[in-house]
Amino acid sequence: MRISYSALNTYQTCPLKYKFQNIDKIKEPKSKEAVFGTVIHAVMHFIHTPGILSPTLEQALDYFSKNWNSDVFESEIEERAAFSQGVDIIRKYYQQNEIARANIVALEKRFQIDMEGHIISGIIDRIDKTENGYEVIDYKTAKKMPSQEDVDNNLQLSIYLQAFLSFYPKEIKNLDKIKVSLYFLKHGVKLESTRTKKQLENISRIFLDVIKQIEEEKFEPRISPLCAWCGYQDRCPMWKHKFKEQRKIDTEEINTAIAEYIGIKDDLKSQKNQLAKLQKKISDYMDQEGVERVFSEKGVIARTLRQTFKYDEKKLREILEPLDKWEDILKVDGTALKNIIGALSYETRKKIEKSKALNRESKTFSVKKK
Repeated sequence: MRISYSALNTYQTCPLKYKFQNIDKIKEPKSKEAVFGTVIHAVMHFIHTPGILSPTLEQALDYFSKNWNSDVFESEIEERAAFSQGVDIIRKYYQQNEIARANIVALEKRFQIDMEGHIISGIIDRIDKTENGYEVIDYKTAKKMPSQEDVDNNLQLSIYLQAFLSFYPKEIKNLDKIKVSLYFLKHGVKLESTRTKKQLENISRIFLDVIKQIEEEKFEPRISPLCAWCGYQDRCPMWKHKFKEQRKIDTEEINTAIAEYIGIKDDLKSQKNQLAKLQKKISDYMDQEGVERVFSEKGVIARTLRQTFKYDEKKLREILEPLDKWEDILKVDGTALKNIIGALSYETRKKIEKSKALNRESKTFSVKKK
């Protein structure tokens, strides 16, 4: 199979979106965020394209202005804000970088690497020669910056480094001197990292896992914050009901059902609160009178004491292990696991995630009120 890193990333984000894009070949409308990112990347390429003299700030801003696309914005105010942000990014970039001193060896470098018979391709934004080695850089125009741990385990950077080593195979000896970086242009911050040989070896496993899932046609939708910018919402089973008017479906009956469902949920919540208040009042009365049952014309209410116990694990093990019974009572405690998982290493968390197996499927309803 041949797959681009972009498609691989799309599958990891949402398998159904990958299907729409790469199998069904349904063209996705360009979002304003994507258009903005494209023009900023083009400006970065213009700034660093080799020449007798590097472009000045004014020339870079002029290039940005001439390549600006206003068609994707819904209002003049929105467009003006985005354009101003682009200008701020370019100004900040010139303030923080000595353009002429950058020792760039490649811009928008295309690559294809073979992973056990499968081909993954992509484009590296920039490769620099540094004093000690090299740096592989990818520009980002996202608002949110990841943690350093996320950068240290970023799959894109690992693949780009693998691609770099396909161009410069001898540099594998100097792996600790090769930086991989995400440059967040809106913040003017570059997050740097390095990779070990073990991390690079893990790329193949991750890549082949994705290929296997694609070949098995596992294309379930996956909700994430990125759904807000997806152009396939009107087709996705998680979102398309939102676009019911566009599909010209008679929805009066279902709208009534939805309204009634939400209303009943509200009533139940109110009744539960009232029930809890009444229960406390009756329980207080029982304590006061020293009784465990109360009577009225409507019936009888009885109070029963329920107790649960937690065993001392160490003592229990000392008792059961000599009898070869300890293993019989062991089970995975999901609550305990959740409490400790945050302190585990990234690799250990990945192993735990891989150990999950589907136990039961059920469908439940949840309500989110406007």
